[in-house]
Amino acid sequence: MGRVKLMIRYEIDSSKREEYLTIIRELKILLTFDSLEDYSVYEVRGKANHFEEIYTYKSPEAFENSDDEENERINILINKLSTLTNGNTTKYTTLYEINTDKLT
Repeated sequence: MGRVKLMIRYEIDSSKREEYLTIIRELKILLTFDSLEDYSVYEVRGKANHFEEIYTYKSPEAFENSDDEENERINILINKLSTLTNGNTTKYTTLYEINTDKLT
């Protein structure tokens, strides 16, 4: 099976930008567990304060089990991030990589 990407896109208030960036820096350091291959944050070009977090998991199983890897500080930071977003701007997308070797 291929990797899984969880993408979370949202907008934050411009007055909360520095607080947001501080949280993201700490989160990047803490998100280093075996099931997570990569964690990146991007700002959407041409849209100030619109961000997208991308979590890349090694497999569907790793993605499904990621909630089991409890870390209180990570949970606090993620909850804090959710308070910084504007209204109902948060959108989630989950992508499952296709194994092209097995396509016929």
